[in-house]
Amino acid sequence: MSHREPHAVTEPRTGVVSGMRGCESAAECRSDRAGHGLHAMQERLAATTASKWVDAIVLAVDADGFATLAAFGADAVRRVWHHDAFDGALTPGEPVALHDVYGVLARGRRRFSVAYA
Repeated sequence: MSHREPHAVTEPRTGVVSGMRGCESAAECRSDRAGHGLHAMQERLAATTASKWVDAIVLAVDADGFATLAAFGADAVRRVWHHDAFDGALTPGEPVALHDVYGVLARGRRRFSVAYA
Protein backbone atom coordinates (compact mmCIF):
# COMPACT_ATOMS: atom_id res chain seq x y z
CA MET A 1 0.00 0.00 0.00
CA SER A 2 1.39 3.41 -0.93
CA HIS A 3 1.52 6.44 1.30
CA ARG A 4 -0.40 9.42 0.01
CA GLU A 5 0.91 12.91 0.50
CA PRO A 6 -1.63 15.71 0.91
CA HIS A 7 -1.92 18.18 -1.93
CA ALA A 8 -0.49 21.62 -1.36
CA VAL A 9 -3.04 24.33 -0.75
CA THR A 10 -3.44 26.53 -3.79
CA GLU A 11 -4.78 30.03 -4.07
CA PRO A 12 -7.54 30.42 -6.64
CA ARG A 13 -6.86 32.96 -9.36
CA THR A 14 -9.91 34.45 -10.95
CA GLY A 15 -10.25 36.43 -14.11
CA VAL A 16 -12.95 38.73 -15.38
CA VAL A 17 -15.08 35.69 -16.16
CA SER A 18 -15.23 32.50 -14.12
CA GLY A 19 -14.14 30.60 -17.25
CA MET A 20 -10.74 32.28 -16.94
CA ARG A 21 -9.91 30.63 -13.60
CA GLY A 22 -6.18 30.17 -13.38
CA CYS A 23 -5.41 32.15 -16.52
CA GLU A 24 -3.18 35.17 -16.36
CA SER A 25 -3.68 36.39 -19.91
CA ALA A 26 -5.15 35.11 -23.16
CA ALA A 27 -1.77 35.07 -24.90
CA GLU A 28 -0.30 32.70 -22.29
CA CYS A 29 -3.33 30.44 -21.82
CA ARG A 30 -2.91 26.83 -22.88
CA SER A 31 -6.31 25.59 -21.70
CA ASP A 32 -8.64 23.72 -24.03
CA ARG A 33 -11.74 24.38 -21.92
CA ALA A 34 -14.74 25.89 -23.69
CA GLY A 35 -13.98 29.45 -24.72
CA HIS A 36 -10.20 29.00 -24.64
CA GLY A 37 -8.04 27.21 -27.20
CA LEU A 38 -9.72 25.21 -29.96
CA HIS A 39 -8.89 21.54 -29.50
CA ALA A 40 -8.10 19.65 -32.72
CA MET A 41 -10.77 17.03 -31.98
CA GLN A 42 -13.36 19.74 -31.32
CA GLU A 43 -12.57 21.30 -34.70
CA ARG A 44 -12.73 17.94 -36.54
CA LEU A 45 -16.02 16.93 -34.93
CA ALA A 46 -17.58 20.29 -35.80
CA ALA A 47 -16.38 19.95 -39.40
CA THR A 48 -17.91 16.48 -39.79
CA THR A 49 -21.33 17.41 -38.39
CA ALA A 50 -22.30 20.10 -40.87
CA SER A 51 -26.03 19.96 -40.06
CA LYS A 52 -25.41 21.41 -36.59
CA TRP A 53 -24.03 24.77 -37.79
CA VAL A 54 -26.31 27.78 -37.25
CA ASP A 55 -25.84 30.90 -39.37
CA ALA A 56 -25.91 34.14 -37.40
CA ILE A 57 -25.10 37.84 -37.50
CA VAL A 58 -22.86 39.47 -34.89
CA LEU A 59 -24.90 42.05 -32.98
CA ALA A 60 -22.24 43.14 -30.49
CA VAL A 61 -18.79 42.24 -29.17
CA ASP A 62 -17.40 43.61 -25.92
CA ALA A 63 -13.89 43.86 -24.50
CA ASP A 64 -14.62 41.13 -21.91
CA GLY A 65 -14.91 38.54 -24.69
CA PHE A 66 -18.70 38.28 -24.98
CA ALA A 67 -20.35 38.29 -28.40
CA THR A 68 -24.09 38.57 -28.97
CA LEU A 69 -25.33 36.72 -32.06
CA ALA A 70 -28.71 36.73 -33.81
CA ALA A 71 -29.43 33.36 -35.39
CA PHE A 72 -31.04 33.23 -38.86
CA GLY A 73 -34.35 31.43 -39.18
CA ALA A 74 -35.14 31.66 -35.48
CA ASP A 75 -35.95 34.36 -33.00
CA ALA A 76 -32.91 33.33 -31.01
CA VAL A 77 -30.25 35.64 -29.66
CA ARG A 78 -27.21 33.84 -28.28
CA ARG A 79 -24.32 35.05 -26.18
CA VAL A 80 -20.97 33.34 -26.38
CA TRP A 81 -17.63 34.01 -24.72
CA HIS A 82 -14.07 33.62 -25.91
CA HIS A 83 -10.96 34.11 -23.78
CA ASP A 84 -9.17 36.69 -25.91
CA ALA A 85 -12.30 38.55 -27.08
CA PHE A 86 -12.04 36.82 -30.49
CA ASP A 87 -8.68 38.49 -31.12
CA GLY A 88 -10.48 41.46 -32.65
CA ALA A 89 -11.76 39.30 -35.52
CA LEU A 90 -15.48 39.98 -35.01
CA THR A 91 -17.34 43.19 -35.76
CA PRO A 92 -21.07 43.91 -35.49
CA GLY A 93 -23.00 43.17 -38.67
CA GLU A 94 -20.73 40.34 -39.84
CA PRO A 95 -22.09 36.89 -40.71
CA VAL A 96 -20.72 33.98 -38.66
CA ALA A 97 -21.61 30.34 -38.05
CA LEU A 98 -22.02 28.76 -34.62
CA HIS A 99 -21.79 25.01 -34.08
CA ASP A 100 -24.51 24.21 -31.54
CA VAL A 101 -23.05 20.90 -30.39
CA TYR A 102 -19.30 21.44 -30.18
CA GLY A 103 -19.10 25.15 -29.28
CA VAL A 104 -17.20 26.42 -32.31
CA LEU A 105 -17.67 29.84 -33.86
CA ALA A 106 -16.58 30.26 -37.48
CA ARG A 107 -15.81 33.56 -39.16
CA GLY A 108 -14.41 32.98 -42.63
CA ARG A 109 -11.55 30.50 -42.23
CA ARG A 110 -10.98 31.32 -38.55
CA ARG A 111 -12.41 29.08 -35.84
CA PHE A 112 -12.86 29.88 -32.14
CA SER A 113 -13.84 27.71 -29.20
CA VAL A 114 -16.73 29.38 -27.37
CA ALA A 115 -18.50 28.97 -24.05
CA TYR A 116 -22.22 29.66 -24.02
CA ALA A 117 -22.98 32.57 -21.70
